[in-house]
Amino acid sequence: MKKSAMMIICLLLLTALMSACGTSSSGSGSAEGANVQGGAGSGEEQELTVYTALEDDLIEEYLQSYRAKYPNVKLNIVRDSTGVITAKLLAEKDNPQADVIWGVAATSLLVLSDQNMLAPYSPEGIERIQPAFKDSTDPARWVGIDAWETAFIVNTIEMENRGLPVPRTYADLVKPEYKGLITMPNPASSGTGFLTVSGLGQLLGEKEAWNYLDKLHENIGVYTHSGSKPAKMAGTGEYPIGISFGYRGIVEKKDGSPVEVVFPGEGSGWDVEANALVQKANVKQVAKDFLDWAITDDAMMEYAKNYPITAVKNDSGALPEGYTQDPINQLIEYDLEEAAKNRDAVLEEWSSRYEGKSEAK
Repeated sequence: MKKSAMMIICLLLLTALMSACGTSSSGSGSAEGANVQGGAGSGEEQELTVYTALEDDLIEEYLQSYRAKYPNVKLNIVRDSTGVITAKLLAEKDNPQADVIWGVAATSLLVLSDQNMLAPYSPEGIERIQPAFKDSTDPARWVGIDAWETAFIVNTIEMENRGLPVPRTYADLVKPEYKGLITMPNPASSGTGFLTVSGLGQLLGEKEAWNYLDKLHENIGVYTHSGSKPAKMAGTGEYPIGISFGYRGIVEKKDGSPVEVVFPGEGSGWDVEANALVQKANVKQVAKDFLDWAITDDAMMEYAKNYPITAVKNDSGALPEGYTQDPINQLIEYDLEEAAKNRDAVLEEWSSRYEGKSEAK
């Protein structure tokens, strides 16, 4: 069932995720048992290792205001799909390499938080973040920046050539006429894949969701290890229907691909792109500075150019081109904490059923 208004989604998420979150001033949180090293204002060059799952084509655009403010910080950006970044962080638990996490699924950060891998820190300006987009503890262990959602990217020329209608709903995707024409992300590799599969579980109920995914599997040509790739494959017509996410489909269309971006009629699965401070023996002040910057007005303005739902409420009402005019109402009711708790079980079950159609890693 879809939510009908912003107030409803906030109340539901507040109930499901957290109690009301208190505010805190800059630097009020610190890594427990950790030493804090000097900040970017010292004049000496500093290095910062950032793990991210943000889209490749957005990272440098987002970082322009950071580089202007902190020119003496050398950023080591490690970018990969959500599942790969999550697995990398878990593998490095006893010897963490990252200083901060930027733009990784909140469901992944909840898993890391449960393993005490995130240091408590409430960035400057956290009081501006909507409650549903941040941790309920004070200091916070994760803070969101925006939300992204499931969409179908459909090649209209290929559909016309085959005499097929554009699918509008999840129910449409399992019709026999689409057999072999669909690609979607592997949820173990891709955050988009996980939010789609997990979202169906919460939308339909566990038993019915697996029954549905069994039927969808019959129509799948390949599972990719990237949430973006199904949109790109739809753009070229290699697989004319790609289960991906809204932003990537909209970019494909802007770049001239003959695609339509369809937000499923039943509602979209979704997650929050979020940030965190990695728990380690020596926490750098520049890591805290980065998290402060990542929720500034400058950063939020950049996020809002690409995503219609941001952690700081956009009162202008302006939406990026290509999105539904009611993006909040497009989202299904979705409990991030429940999704994180069930993550391993969902991925194990999915892999046991469908891994055979995944592309080679």
